[in-house]
Amino acid sequence: MIRLDLQQPLLWLILPLALVLAPHALELPLWISLSWLAFALASLHTPRRLGKAKRAQQSASQHQTWPRWLKMFLTLAGVAGVLLQYGTVIGPHGGVALLIFLSGAKLLETHTARDRLGLLFVGCFLLVAYFLNSQSLAMAGYMSIAAIALVAAMIANMQPAPDLRATFGLATRLLLQALPLALLLFVLFPRLQGPLWGLPQQAAAQTGLSDRMSPGDFSQLSLSDEIAFRVEFTAEFADKPPDPGALYWRGPVLWDFDGRTWQTRLAVPPNPVRGEGRGQSVSYAITLEPHRQHWLFLLGLPRELPPQLPQLETSLGPDLQWLAKAPITQRLRYAVAADLDYRLDANGLSDASRARTLALPEGNPQARELARRWAKNGAANAKNDRAIVDQALAHFRSEPFFYTLNPPLLGADSIDDFLFRSRRGFCEHYASAFVFLMRAAGVPARVVTGYQGAELNPLGNYWIVRQRDAHAWAEVWLGGKTSGQGWTRIDPTAAVAPNRVERGLNAALPASERRAGLMTLNANWLMPMRLSWDLLNNQWNQWVLGYNQDRQREFLARLNPFLATWQGMAWGLAIAGSALLLLMAMLFMARLANAKTDPASQLYARFCQRLNRCGIVRGTSEGAADFAARAAALRPDLAEAIRPITQLYLALRYGRAESGRLAEFKRLVGKFRPARKSGGAPPPRAG
Repeated sequence: MIRLDLQQPLLWLILPLALVLAPHALELPLWISLSWLAFALASLHTPRRLGKAKRAQQSASQHQTWPRWLKMFLTLAGVAGVLLQYGTVIGPHGGVALLIFLSGAKLLETHTARDRLGLLFVGCFLLVAYFLNSQSLAMAGYMSIAAIALVAAMIANMQPAPDLRATFGLATRLLLQALPLALLLFVLFPRLQGPLWGLPQQAAAQTGLSDRMSPGDFSQLSLSDEIAFRVEFTAEFADKPPDPGALYWRGPVLWDFDGRTWQTRLAVPPNPVRGEGRGQSVSYAITLEPHRQHWLFLLGLPRELPPQLPQLETSLGPDLQWLAKAPITQRLRYAVAADLDYRLDANGLSDASRARTLALPEGNPQARELARRWAKNGAANAKNDRAIVDQALAHFRSEPFFYTLNPPLLGADSIDDFLFRSRRGFCEHYASAFVFLMRAAGVPARVVTGYQGAELNPLGNYWIVRQRDAHAWAEVWLGGKTSGQGWTRIDPTAAVAPNRVERGLNAALPASERRAGLMTLNANWLMPMRLSWDLLNNQWNQWVLGYNQDRQREFLARLNPFLATWQGMAWGLAIAGSALLLLMAMLFMARLANAKTDPASQLYARFCQRLNRCGIVRGTSEGAADFAARAAALRPDLAEAIRPITQLYLALRYGRAESGRLAEFKRLVGKFRPARKSGGAPPPRAG
């Protein structure tokens, strides 16, 4: 049968371990999780007969006698299974999976307090190991509860009859007492470059933009509420930030089209940026979530870029695409000063760039014919390129085009199918068709992808950009002596669904396609809770996960400039650590002094003196429970009296026993008057 009482030592081991391993189960193969659960249930079950083990021996020891060959077979099977699943038994995935399997198998031969303590230490390692997968605030809170359960299990492992409330209370107090020292080390210990937790090469990929754009890509992103990045505008812009309709966060720039997909086949030559600001400037800081791609996002023409980013080399291309040499595998914060109104390449376009931004594959004859008519009406010269753009936008406004997440499939001539038959699509359909029409009319054009808009969190005065804000728009080159505007942003989606730019995705969709999830999240009663939770997550990301060298020196410099140096950190850590340890020692000594005058301690000392007269002397470092077990073994005739006295003392001294039980404790100690035993102790009886 399976016994689920709190006096069962294995239960104090299995439940905390299960709490630790529950998040791992989401990442593990199902067979490992089921194997561990089977091991746990088997260890709690005491069979009537196992092999040749005698039933009388089982009842005396309460230990399961699993055959050695069976345990060896299970161990080898687990190692083989992990090798087949992961190809290795080391590393953050294979190694953790094998350790979890073996921790379950070890339950089959865990009989002593030492065995249980060893598995609890394994649980501590597995607790920390999960932070390689997730470092979110919610997971940190869950793991804190699991840590309390592990410490409580360690305490219960050393007690003969642990009390649930008292044991968890003591575990919580112990961890709270360690918290000041942990905070001190976190703040002052010199930070190393790199993530707080995790291996960059093992970072999980997240939903985000791609370096390719085909019909339907962005409609998939629109279903995701994942955060792409958060933005804080500097103090002078925090009270009056730019209009949400002007928030075009620039990402990948796509130059080449094969009839279905836009991409950049060949890298853009690394020429300097030829641009100039013409109006409002803005300063902002972006906290970018890891997306395992190379690009960083920009708003406007940067006046000033960060001189360096942690462990990253970056370059800004002439098309304003900001790229890192290595993928972004950890959360990154960077500050930018930029002009929202600017001219790019206004003085001319190179022959290679012009040829590339006019190139088109074969096909789509109807779209080509429409573009030729516009070019003919606009006289097909540079000074009338703006007129061609206006005709295209007017076409999108006047014809029955619809903004939808569920457009029909397109054929081989995808642009013709969209413009003249389906007329239903998402932002990538409109951007792709518009750029094709511009190139067919002789106007240089390219596709730009990124994010448009943001959601303000007034509690923290920052903006949230989510994956559902992913967007695609067009850039056309308007040159010549009369215009000279250079690369100009044109958003054809705004001509069809202006609400998409002004009020966000959900406002632009037809009522039948509006996401219930978005509407629920934006409900008035739930909005404050959602924004408050995001504020907590943002602070956690900034000051815990993002507490790198730069953040540490910035924070310590506010306290004292000397603390921001290596010498200052060392001195601060030494002085503050010594003061904290001294304070803890003083509190301990004061508690020890109080313990000597505690009535329960005085009565227990009298009890020990009476055992001392019988030749049973308590060791200096011997706990009350261990002393009671040894005394009962030496004097079995006194065991029935020693046990309740010890349990009452532990409850009065370390637990939350009622004050009225002190009188009972006093009565039992007063009644305990053992006689000295002549001769040696009787030999232990078999069985």
